[in-house]
Amino acid sequence: MKTLPKIETSQLLLRRMEAADFPFLIRHANNKKISANIFNIPYPYTETDAIFRYNLILQGLKNENRYIFVITNKESGEFLGEIGLNINSDHNHAEVGYWIGEPFWNKGFASEALTAVLSFGFESIELQKIFATHFLDNPSSKKVLLKSGMIKEAELIEHYKVIDTYKSVAQYRLLRHEYNVLINNSISS
Repeated sequence: MKTLPKIETSQLLLRRMEAADFPFLIRHANNKKISANIFNIPYPYTETDAIFRYNLILQGLKNENRYIFVITNKESGEFLGEIGLNINSDHNHAEVGYWIGEPFWNKGFASEALTAVLSFGFESIELQKIFATHFLDNPSSKKVLLKSGMIKEAELIEHYKVIDTYKSVAQYRLLRHEYNVLINNSISS
C-alpha cells in the first residue's frame, strides 16, 4: 500500500502529513511532556526535526513499512497529533505509536484514533499482531490502550535508557483473532 488512505471516525480525520502541517506539528511536539514519552520527538522540537520527520514518513510509506497519520479534528481540520504503525513484515506485526498535543488531552482523541488504526492494521494490511508499549509512569497511555481493547502481555523492567535513567514499560497487544472477537462483540451489542 503505497498511498495512505484517509480514515474518518466520528470526531477525527486521519490523513497523510503535508508540509502545511509543520507549524502545528512544531507547536504541539515542542513540549517536554510529549518528548518525555515519545522516543523520536526531541525537545526542543524545531523545523529541522519536522522536515526530518516528514521525510521519514514519506520513506516509510514508499517502503510500505511505516504508516503515519496526522490526527485532525474532522470539523475544524485542526492538527491534534499523530498515530502510526511501524511494520515488521517478516513477522507480520506492527508496533503502534501515538501522541496528542497537550491542549487536546483527555478528550478521547487518542482512543478514537487508535481504534481506527487497529482496524486499518488488521483489515487493510492484514496484520497478525499489533502491539504498543508505554512507560509505567504514563498511566494515560495505559488507559488509551485498554479502552481500545488491547491486552497487557508484559512488563519490561528497565528496558529503555532515557537520557541517564532506565525506564520500564508495559507492553500491550491485540492479535487478529482477538480483534475479530472485539468487532463481533461490538456488532452484536
